[in-house]
Amino acid sequence: MTPLKPYLIRSIYEWIIDNNLTPHLLVDADNCDAILPQEFIEDGKIVLNIRPEAVQGLSLGNEEIEFNARFSGKPMHIATPITAVMAIYAKENGKGMIFDHEDNDGNEPPPEKKPAAKPNLRIVK
Repeated sequence: MTPLKPYLIRSIYEWIIDNNLTPHLLVDADNCDAILPQEFIEDGKIVLNIRPEAVQGLSLGNEEIEFNARFSGKPMHIATPITAVMAIYAKENGKGMIFDHEDNDGNEPPPEKKPAAKPNLRIVK
């Protein structure tokens, strides 16, 4: 199956917009495939405002999120792999979703289960 994470990001984005709030992405800026404004990175992370009025050409794809935006008046193309997205939430109330590191690989097999113990029946008098 395809990874669930990009679908969750898209649906939460729509939910935030439908409620007239501001969607923000928390991104792991240490991801070498991310194209981000370096001067706004703090502690290896960056928060990106992806409200429609703040960005142009937003694409919430299955592999990557990309858009054009201005940072301190300077236009920039932003691109980040889905694997670098740590959270999507509404700025105003913090509602949204935080992703575990394990959420980055939707093709990971489930952990093995222990075999069930054989039933042990006895007569009680």
